[in-house]
Amino acid sequence: MGNKILVVDDDPEISSLVQYTLEALGHTVRVCDNGREVLDTLRSYKPELLVLDVMLPGIDGYSLAAQIAEDETLKTMPIVVLSALEPSRAMFQRFSQVASFLTKPFNTDDLTEAIKNALAKK
Repeated sequence: MGNKILVVDDDPEISSLVQYTLEALGHTVRVCDNGREVLDTLRSYKPELLVLDVMLPGIDGYSLAAQIAEDETLKTMPIVVLSALEPSRAMFQRFSQVASFLTKPFNTDDLTEAIKNALAKK
Protein backbone atom coordinates (compact mmCIF):
# COMPACT_ATOMS: atom_id res chain seq x y z
CA MET A 1 0.00 0.00 0.00
CA GLY A 2 1.39 3.37 -1.01
CA ASN A 3 1.21 6.70 0.74
CA LYS A 4 -1.27 9.53 0.28
CA ILE A 5 0.42 12.41 -1.51
CA LEU A 6 -0.86 15.89 -2.36
CA VAL A 7 0.58 17.48 -5.50
CA VAL A 8 0.24 21.26 -5.84
CA ASP A 9 1.14 22.69 -9.25
CA ASP A 10 -0.74 25.04 -11.57
CA ASP A 11 0.82 23.48 -14.71
CA PRO A 12 -1.48 20.61 -15.81
CA GLU A 13 1.37 18.85 -17.65
CA ILE A 14 3.60 18.83 -14.57
CA SER A 15 0.72 17.75 -12.32
CA SER A 16 -0.17 14.90 -14.66
CA LEU A 17 3.45 13.76 -14.94
CA VAL A 18 3.95 13.79 -11.17
CA GLN A 19 0.59 12.09 -10.54
CA TYR A 20 1.29 9.37 -13.12
CA THR A 21 4.81 8.78 -11.75
CA LEU A 22 3.62 8.52 -8.14
CA GLU A 23 0.57 6.38 -8.91
CA ALA A 24 2.84 4.00 -10.86
CA LEU A 25 4.77 3.59 -7.59
CA GLY A 26 1.53 2.65 -5.80
CA HIS A 27 0.79 5.96 -4.09
CA THR A 28 -2.63 7.61 -3.87
CA VAL A 29 -2.44 11.11 -5.32
CA ARG A 30 -4.65 14.16 -5.13
CA VAL A 31 -3.88 17.32 -7.14
CA CYS A 32 -4.46 21.01 -6.31
CA ASP A 33 -3.87 23.61 -9.02
CA ASN A 34 -3.77 26.72 -6.83
CA GLY A 35 -2.48 27.79 -3.44
CA ARG A 36 -5.84 28.79 -1.99
CA GLU A 37 -7.11 25.21 -1.63
CA VAL A 38 -3.96 23.67 -0.17
CA LEU A 39 -4.41 24.12 3.58
CA ASP A 40 -8.03 22.92 3.54
CA THR A 41 -7.06 19.96 1.36
CA LEU A 42 -4.15 19.08 3.67
CA ARG A 43 -6.50 18.99 6.65
CA SER A 44 -9.23 16.95 4.92
CA TYR A 45 -7.07 14.58 2.81
CA LYS A 46 -4.28 14.14 5.41
CA PRO A 47 -1.45 13.19 3.02
CA GLU A 48 1.86 11.77 4.21
CA LEU A 49 3.77 14.01 1.77
CA LEU A 50 3.33 17.29 -0.10
CA VAL A 51 4.81 17.96 -3.55
CA LEU A 52 4.76 21.76 -3.84
CA ASP A 53 5.35 24.18 -6.71
CA VAL A 54 6.66 27.65 -5.82
CA MET A 55 4.82 29.88 -8.31
CA LEU A 56 1.09 29.36 -7.72
CA PRO A 57 -2.05 31.44 -8.15
CA GLY A 58 -3.62 32.55 -4.89
CA ILE A 59 -0.69 31.98 -2.53
CA ASP A 60 2.88 31.04 -3.41
CA GLY A 61 4.65 27.88 -2.29
CA TYR A 62 7.00 29.72 0.06
CA SER A 63 4.08 31.29 1.97
CA LEU A 64 2.37 27.89 2.12
CA ALA A 65 5.54 26.24 3.49
CA ALA A 66 5.71 28.99 6.14
CA GLN A 67 2.07 28.40 7.16
CA ILE A 68 2.60 24.62 7.25
CA ALA A 69 5.70 25.06 9.45
CA GLU A 70 3.57 27.02 11.96
CA ASP A 71 0.71 24.49 12.04
CA GLU A 72 0.97 21.91 14.82
CA THR A 73 -0.89 19.23 12.84
CA LEU A 74 1.05 19.75 9.58
CA LYS A 75 4.58 20.81 10.53
CA THR A 76 6.10 17.32 10.48
CA MET A 77 4.80 16.46 6.99
CA PRO A 78 7.68 16.26 4.51
CA ILE A 79 7.62 18.56 1.48
CA VAL A 80 9.27 18.08 -1.91
CA VAL A 81 9.52 21.45 -3.67
CA LEU A 82 9.38 21.72 -7.48
CA SER A 83 10.40 25.00 -9.06
CA ALA A 84 11.64 26.52 -12.28
CA LEU A 85 13.26 29.16 -10.07
CA GLU A 86 16.57 27.66 -8.93
CA PRO A 87 17.41 30.81 -6.87
CA SER A 88 14.39 30.11 -4.63
CA ARG A 89 16.14 26.95 -3.33
CA ALA A 90 17.92 28.98 -0.64
CA MET A 91 14.62 30.40 0.66
CA PHE A 92 13.31 26.91 1.41
CA GLN A 93 16.37 25.78 3.36
CA ARG A 94 14.97 27.36 6.53
CA PHE A 95 12.11 24.84 6.61
CA SER A 96 13.08 21.55 8.26
CA GLN A 97 10.20 19.72 6.58
CA VAL A 98 11.48 20.50 3.06
CA ALA A 99 13.12 17.18 2.24
CA SER A 100 14.11 17.98 -1.34
CA PHE A 101 14.15 20.74 -3.93
CA LEU A 102 13.92 19.77 -7.62
CA THR A 103 14.40 22.27 -10.43
CA LYS A 104 12.02 22.09 -13.40
CA PRO A 105 12.38 20.47 -15.79
CA PHE A 106 13.19 17.46 -13.62
CA ASN A 107 13.89 13.82 -14.28
CA THR A 108 11.18 11.41 -13.02
CA ASP A 109 13.94 9.19 -11.57
CA ASP A 110 15.07 12.15 -9.46
CA LEU A 111 11.47 12.76 -8.40
CA THR A 112 11.03 9.10 -7.45
CA GLU A 113 14.23 9.19 -5.40
CA ALA A 114 13.22 12.44 -3.67
CA ILE A 115 9.80 10.99 -2.77
CA LYS A 116 11.30 7.77 -1.40
CA ASN A 117 13.86 9.69 0.69
CA ALA A 118 11.25 12.13 2.02
CA LEU A 119 8.89 9.33 3.05
CA ALA A 120 11.75 7.36 4.66
CA LYS A 121 12.58 10.37 6.89
CA LYS A 122 8.99 10.75 8.10
